Amino acid sequence: MAVQNSLQITRSGTGDYDDDGRAKRTGTIWSAVAHIITAIIGAGVLSLAWSTSQLGWIAGPFFLLFCAIVACLSSFLLSDCYRTLDPVTGKRNYSYMDAVRIYLGNKRTWLAGFLQYLSLYGVSTAYVITTATCLRAILKSNCYHKEGHEAPCKYGDTVYMMLFGLVQIIMSFIPDLHNMAWVSIVAAIMSFSYSSIGLGLGITTVIENGRIMGSLTGVPAANISDKLWLVFQAIGDIAFAYPYSVILLEIQDTLESPPPENKTMKKASMIAILVTTFFYLCCGCFGYAAFGNQTPGNLLTGFGFYEPYWLIDFANACIVLHLVGGYQIYCQPIYSVVERWCSKKYPNSGFVNNFHQLRVPLLPDFQLNLFRICFRTAYVVSTTGLAILFPYFNQVLGVLGALGFWPLAIYFPVEMYFVQRKIEAWSRKWIVLRTFSFICFLVSLLGLIGSLEGIISEKLS
Repeated sequence: MAVQNSLQITRSGTGDYDDDGRAKRTGTIWSAVAHIITAIIGAGVLSLAWSTSQLGWIAGPFFLLFCAIVACLSSFLLSDCYRTLDPVTGKRNYSYMDAVRIYLGNKRTWLAGFLQYLSLYGVSTAYVITTATCLRAILKSNCYHKEGHEAPCKYGDTVYMMLFGLVQIIMSFIPDLHNMAWVSIVAAIMSFSYSSIGLGLGITTVIENGRIMGSLTGVPAANISDKLWLVFQAIGDIAFAYPYSVILLEIQDTLESPPPENKTMKKASMIAILVTTFFYLCCGCFGYAAFGNQTPGNLLTGFGFYEPYWLIDFANACIVLHLVGGYQIYCQPIYSVVERWCSKKYPNSGFVNNFHQLRVPLLPDFQLNLFRICFRTAYVVSTTGLAILFPYFNQVLGVLGALGFWPLAIYFPVEMYFVQRKIEAWSRKWIVLRTFSFICFLVSLLGLIGSLEGIISEKLS
C-alpha cells in the first residue's frame, strides 16, 4: 500500500503541480481532439478532390484509407513514448525530439529535429499561402457574381499574405499550447463548417448533374510520364493531409493525469482520425464525383462552385479563421524549443529571461518578453516571405507531405517502439513493421519526386 501511494504521488504530483514540478496540466480528451482536428483538417482537405481525380475511383479512396490507418498506427506507437520505460510513472518527454533522444540517441535526434522543424515551418508557410488564396477567392466570388463567370477577376496574393502575417504576430503573444485550448476549439468548429459546406455543395452538384463524374483511372494526361508526375503529386498531397506526429507529444503534454496520458491520447487520436477520415472521404469523393476531369486543385477557391456566392464567401472565411489557429498549433512547438534552449544557454541574460507586465484595459495582464517578441516576429516574417516567393498551393502541400510522411510518421515511431518494447530482430512483429515502414518509404519518395517536379514546372512556366 505504501508503494502504491508513493507511485500515485509520483505520477500525479501534489497541489497545483505535476510530478515534474510544472504547473498542473488541465487538458482533457476533448481539448486533445480539438487540437488534433485543428492540426489535421486544414489546408490539405481542400486538395483532396483534386488528388482523388488524379488517382481515380479505386486508388483515390484506397489511399485516403491507407493514410488514415498509417496516422492511427503512428499515433498509437508515439503516444506510448511520452513517458520513458513506463507509460504511467516514467519520466516525461515533452517533445518529439526529447523522445527520439531518449530512445534512439543524439545522432538520430539531430535528423529528427531537422525534419520535424522543417515540417512545422513548411506547414506554417503553406497556411500563409492558403489564407491568401481564400481571401482572394472571396473577392473573386463577389466579382463573378456581379460581372459574370467569364469576367477577368484577378487579384494578387502578396497583400493578403502580409495581412495574415500581421495577425499571426499578434497571435504569437499566446505563451504556449497550454493556453490555446479555446483557439483550437474555435478552429475545429471552423474546420467542420467549411468541410460540411464543401461536402454539401459537392452532393448538390452531383444531384444536379444526374450522374457521378470521373473514371476508375482518374484524369487522363497527354502521355504516361505526365500522368505519373500528377499521380505522384496527388500521393504527396494526401500524405500531407493526415499525419500530426510532429506535434503529437506536445499535445499529449497538455493532458491531465490520471487517467494515464497515453490512454487519453489514443482515444483522442481515434476519435479525431475517424471524424477526419469521414470528412476526407466525403469531400474528396463528392468533389471528384461533381467535377470529374475538371476538378479544381482547391475545392472552394478553384471555382468549381460559383453559387450561392455568399456561401462560398462564408466557407472561405471559415478557412481563414481556422488557419489563424492552425498556424499557431504548428509554430508553438518551434517557439517553445528555441526559447527553452536560449534560456538555458543564456541564464543571466535579461533580454532572454526577464518578463515585463503589460496592462491593457478590459483585457487580462500580459507577460511580455523581449526575446520572445523579436524571435516570434522574425519567424512569422520569414514564413510570410517564403510564401510570397513560392505561392504554389498543391505542389507545396505535396513536398511537405512527402518530407514528413515516412521519417516522422513511420520511421522514428517504429524505431522507438522497437527499443521500448525490446522487439527482437527478425521476429514476426519486427518483419511486419519493417515491411510496413518500407512501403511507406516508397510512398513518401514518389510523392516527393512528383511534387518537386510540379514546383519546378510552375516556376519555369
